[in-house]
Amino acid sequence: MRVTILGEEVLRKKAEPVKNIDDEFRAMLNDMFETMKASNGIGLAGPQINDCRRFFMIMLDDNIRRVFINPQIMGTSESTCMYEEGCLSIPGEYEEIERPEKIKIQAFDENGKSFVLDADGMLARAIQHEYDHLNGILYIDRGDPNFRQEVIEKFQRRAKRHAQKEAEKQAKLKKIAAKKANSAKKKGA
Repeated sequence: MRVTILGEEVLRKKAEPVKNIDDEFRAMLNDMFETMKASNGIGLAGPQINDCRRFFMIMLDDNIRRVFINPQIMGTSESTCMYEEGCLSIPGEYEEIERPEKIKIQAFDENGKSFVLDADGMLARAIQHEYDHLNGILYIDRGDPNFRQEVIEKFQRRAKRHAQKEAEKQAKLKKIAAKKANSAKKKGA
């Protein structure tokens, strides 16, 4: 699966509830886990695969697959901590982000079963990071505004270069096709 990158509109939209948890949805979740593992990630949300529904997954070093469908954070601790975060949708960029140390979340698993989880440490942080994706929030929105602006501008320049290269490639292919058509026309005459 392709992971969406900063600048793509879907990352800034508020996700809609998942209406149907079926075999097709579960197969997509399996593909997402493979994509996340191949990218060395610990979490991945629907909007990051261009699916604007409210779900995300997490797998930490304990190798437990955790799926959160239509999640709702029910509470957070007053105590917070700082930790360096990154994101598969903002590759190569990292920043210290302050978040609550503990959270309580309610969600459905991939079988449609409701659960409540009290989480702390890295699991609490990962849940909050992925939950933010469902509300169109990126970790860079929670840190230093100057860092956020630098990253956004960097990715805009990157997208512009990519679009320019793609346009050049298409122009080249069009030119080659025209030459082939012209050559074929001469042979036929």
